[in-house]
Amino acid sequence: MELEVLKTESTMKANNKEKDFDAVKMMRDIRKEIHVETENMSYEELRAYIDAQLAQKSRLIGQQ
Repeated sequence: MELEVLKTESTMKANNKEKDFDAVKMMRDIRKEIHVETENMSYEELRAYIDAQLAQKSRLIGQQ
């Protein structure tokens, strides 16, 4: 039992280090920016915005 507690504590300490890159924060920031840009758009305006954003991308994320 005591060994399990020690393993858990050491694992928690190892996982609490500061991150160089926070993917969750980045996603929230991107989502907030898109919301601000599109919040008052009609469906047609939103569709045009999405099409324009997709046209700017030369490749999909993850592709090389």
